[in-house]
Amino acid sequence: MIEMSRDAFEDLVSQALDSIPAELTAHMRNVVIVVEDVAPEPGLLGLYQGVPLTERGDWYAGVLPDHISIYRDQILRICATPEDVVEEVRITVVHEIAHHFGIDDARLHELGY
Repeated sequence: MIEMSRDAFEDLVSQALDSIPAELTAHMRNVVIVVEDVAPEPGLLGLYQGVPLTERGDWYAGVLPDHISIYRDQILRICATPEDVVEEVRITVVHEIAHHFGIDDARLHELGY
């Protein structure tokens, strides 16, 4: 397991977010992204909880923000090098944000995420 401070890990998440094109982030609405140390189940690297943009309709108002969790310990556990951590954080952040845009796991896996 790679050792990395929470601050350093959060910086990697910020860098991954900064790498997403502004044309996409401009459409992200009512979503919060957090780093959590422990995943609710083994092997889970990230989790999107909310209503994807593709499913929001006229009824969508006054709801709590969508919640994206990035699980620090799980990512550090599966990585062999600091470079692996950078790449896995990027992949996980993109994967979970894609769920916010309505892209399902099957399609994400086809795309390598």
